[in-house]
Amino acid sequence: MLWVMDPKQLLAEALQLPPEERAALAGELIQSLDPEVDEDAEAAWSVEIRRRIERLDAGLANTVPWADARRRILAAARRDSKA
Repeated sequence: MLWVMDPKQLLAEALQLPPEERAALAGELIQSLDPEVDEDAEAAWSVEIRRRIERLDAGLANTVPWADARRRILAAARRDSKA
């Protein structure tokens, strides 16, 4: 017999996890939506991620607080949805 938890209850419990575990869970859920892996894209992203980390570690990247980035992203999405 398969037991299925109410999605709202499942979300409430998942939100109680520490941030790192929530991020890992979110990543797994997103991956489950597209099971095909484009190896070339994965390799390109790995190179890009390493490059960005190196820039951060070297102090060469311009960073913004997440709250500012989120505000800018949401504003851009609103502008795009009106177009």
